[in-house]
Amino acid sequence: MFELMIETTFSAAHQLRGYMGKCEHLHGHNWKVQVHVTAERLNEIDIAIDFHELKRVTNEVVAPLDHSFLNEIFPFTEKNASSENIAKWIYDSLKKRVNNEYIQLSAVTVWESDMASATYYED
Repeated sequence: MFELMIETTFSAAHQLRGYMGKCEHLHGHNWKVQVHVTAERLNEIDIAIDFHELKRVTNEVVAPLDHSFLNEIFPFTEKNASSENIAKWIYDSLKKRVNNEYIQLSAVTVWESDMASATYYED
């Protein structure tokens, strides 16, 4: 089994509704996104997926979040723009664009700081 990973970043503000602390107030992060895919075999040119293609697709998904107020972007208008929910939203958005006969999206990790992240994956 092969596992590949790419990283990208975006900057955005959010606030956690109902959170009794500093994070309930408007604040921002320089978010880092890690996308992991797995492949049981390689394609006809002996790669699982072109890193540039994986990063391009990921950047297309993440682009609407960059330099935004996340709470104004659906589904974060209805649920908190937490690291957990952002990771799941990116995962769900990428899954249908990435999965093919060679590769499967395995996890998305969203870092809101150098020391705090959330990962979403399916069993």
